[in-house]
Amino acid sequence: MTKPRMHRLMAPDGKCLDVAIDHAFFNEPAFLDGIEDIRKAVRTVVAAGPDAIQLSPGTAFALQLLSDRPKPALALRTDITNAYAKGAVAKMFDQLIEDPVEQAVRLDAACVVANLLFPPDQLGVYEQCLENIARLKPLCDRAAMPLMVEPLVLQSDSVAGGYKPDLDVDKIRSLVRQAVELGADVIKADPSEDVTDYHKVIEAASGIPVLVRGGGRAPDEAVLQRTYDLMAQGAHGIVYGRNIIHHLHPDRMTQALMAIVHDAATPARALTLLSP
Repeated sequence: MTKPRMHRLMAPDGKCLDVAIDHAFFNEPAFLDGIEDIRKAVRTVVAAGPDAIQLSPGTAFALQLLSDRPKPALALRTDITNAYAKGAVAKMFDQLIEDPVEQAVRLDAACVVANLLFPPDQLGVYEQCLENIARLKPLCDRAAMPLMVEPLVLQSDSVAGGYKPDLDVDKIRSLVRQAVELGADVIKADPSEDVTDYHKVIEAASGIPVLVRGGGRAPDEAVLQRTYDLMAQGAHGIVYGRNIIHHLHPDRMTQALMAIVHDAATPARALTLLSP
């Protein structure tokens, strides 16, 4: 019975803005920008009132030791990968932490998060992700812990020069459906190249809520418009990291995105919330 924790993760309207601040977990120097002081980064975002914050086991304290009420839910990252390394990697991996659900319960998490990576020329990591999810699912069920799966289709290194997201809608919806059939309670997926096709991903998820990944830093206007368009396609929310934590004003960007996700604010209206 995952509903109690799902009710903490998702707002009463069934939607969610999850701010990802787990990037430094992947040991890429650029991912540390803006979150060097994890306590400060978390406090800034908490003050803006998102629904959830995504953190790794070693930094979850920055959220859970705060006495703020109400407080965003904790989405706990439970695996670490080198998929975000710049350039080619000889062997891609996705390592699940030990006792992932026990750690999540101890940290009072509302859900755990794990990858489902599909790089066509590194299928060993795809198999490892399948094993991770197959291991996590019964552990989550026994603890009534929601499982958020992150299906991520990657381009071949030979094509992209480093493993970058493949935004082909058919590939995304196929991997999303596999995540659903493996038992995901929440999906965190890439946007499609053509956002107007995203309803196909929502349909493939078969009623499981889909939160859309933000990806790399983009201009404010583009981020707000894309978010608005994705919500119009039926997304249940977003999981944005760099477009919030690398913003000059992370709190204002959080508030602008919350207005789109929960109040259907237009991009133009949301843009006004970024002004002092």
